[in-house]
Amino acid sequence: MAEDKQPSNWQQAITGEWHGCPSLFEADGTHVGYNKVNRSSEFKDGRTTYWMETRFDASGPLMDRFEIGARMEFGVIDSDLDRIYTGPDFYGSGKPYGLLVDSSYYSPGWNVQLRTVNHVVPELGLQVYSSQLFDGDTLTGVFNGLYVVTQDHDSNPETRERVAAFLEKEKKDAKRPFNLPVKHAGVFRGEFEVYNDRQERVGTTTVTVHHRPINLLHSEQTIEISGVINRKWTALRNRTGGNHQFHGPDLHGNGKSYGRYLYSVRHVLGEACRLWSRETVVDEDYTMVCAWQFIESQQAKYMTFGVLRWEPGENVLAAHYID
Repeated sequence: MAEDKQPSNWQQAITGEWHGCPSLFEADGTHVGYNKVNRSSEFKDGRTTYWMETRFDASGPLMDRFEIGARMEFGVIDSDLDRIYTGPDFYGSGKPYGLLVDSSYYSPGWNVQLRTVNHVVPELGLQVYSSQLFDGDTLTGVFNGLYVVTQDHDSNPETRERVAAFLEKEKKDAKRPFNLPVKHAGVFRGEFEVYNDRQERVGTTTVTVHHRPINLLHSEQTIEISGVINRKWTALRNRTGGNHQFHGPDLHGNGKSYGRYLYSVRHVLGEACRLWSRETVVDEDYTMVCAWQFIESQQAKYMTFGVLRWEPGENVLAAHYID
């Protein structure tokens, strides 16, 4: 019976009401507004219901497309293997990997296909959210932003004040472009959780990214990974506006940034292997929350995620002089 069911681990991890103000971007990266959101996934009497209240403040045709003027509320078949969305607002499914869920689903009201990645980061007190929006395989826009969770929003004035201050900060920070340090060399360092293709946690891997700017638009990076996954790659990176490229020798590919978020695909030279990544700079210290998916022989091999913290080194692009 439904009453005998227990909530999944993911469902327990997201208990509470989440508050955010994700930004809305056109496909070319233009920031066109915000979406004030309250949402919760609630387990009751053996059933899971996801509700979401949205209020868009945007310009252009995407405003008309996404502001439908009604609370969203839809059923979820909850499990730690698949979370299946049963409508009427969303149809599709999400795949949990510990504190991260990667979802693919369709919204009839918005007439859009979404890839949504939600990553709960307890050490930062945040959920890092993004949705890439598609018409078939054609990208039409992006939502992204940070969320905080509350258990007493309606009853506690201090909680409401804290949330309001967070949302105001989100509006100020959301349009900041994705930039890594442009003048200082240094190291990004952190530990990622690793899940295999059966959604089993198989351990952790230490990630070290050695970063050295060459000029204001180019840098060389060496990624070293050790633990469950052991790899080492070097690539030349360049950035032109929101367009990013990786020029080898070990990784070749490109990416596109939408505010603080960079979505990339990098191919490993000489192997049937590529790395899909979503990387989010969450503060002015270049703290970066990452989700890296390893794809081998066209199949998902590992989902990894974690926080990289920046350790600055020397200023390699100090003022130039001609005597």
